[in-house]
Amino acid sequence: MANKKPVAKVKPAAKKHAVKAKPAAKSSAIKKGTKYACSVCGLVVSVDTVCNCVEVCDLICCGKEMKAKK
Repeated sequence: MANKKPVAKVKPAAKKHAVKAKPAAKSSAIKKGTKYACSVCGLVVSVDTVCNCVEVCDLICCGKEMKAKK
């Protein structure tokens, strides 16, 4: 058997403190019960559950953003 080189010991990485994210401000544009319609095919979607996404959620149908139905 050939002589093996000693393996260097790896030190564990220092633990980083978790950064607490601030709760996202609820968007007033999307509310439960709001209906969106596709201008191409006419599909209508009703919001049952509002998500707490940080970014804006776009509803896409037929390659275009759905508009709020009045």
